[in-house]
Amino acid sequence: MSSEVRTFVIPDVTPDPMRNDIANFLRSVVVDRIDTAYANGAWRMLVLYQDARRKEESEQIGSAIRGALLTWREREAERSGVNREAIVSDELITDIARYAPTTERELSTIVAAHGTDVGPYGAAIVQTVKAMLDDLIE
Repeated sequence: MSSEVRTFVIPDVTPDPMRNDIANFLRSVVVDRIDTAYANGAWRMLVLYQDARRKEESEQIGSAIRGALLTWREREAERSGVNREAIVSDELITDIARYAPTTERELSTIVAAHGTDVGPYGAAIVQTVKAMLDDLIE
């Protein structure tokens, strides 16, 4: 999830109303970073943040995809008679769920970052992700 930016100008003359606005805003977001500077009789405040609702939704979607991938992996491991980590590692499943690839090309980028290979399972992984996203949209 990408961060958003909001700026505030807090004048020396009447800072109280702006302070309340800032406090209300900060309670509604997840702050990544705050930078401040003083110039021309006012504080400037730059807030790098994530919308708390969107972050929660994103986490819920990732959790649902992770659950679907874990179920798929368990079935595939039983069917193949191998350890489930031999199919896809827990760490890779977490990243796949986080980025939710809907094409094998997108999946290959995530897999390459782990320095591993999903072998013949790429299409099934992408299909599992797509199916879960479709279920969540309905």
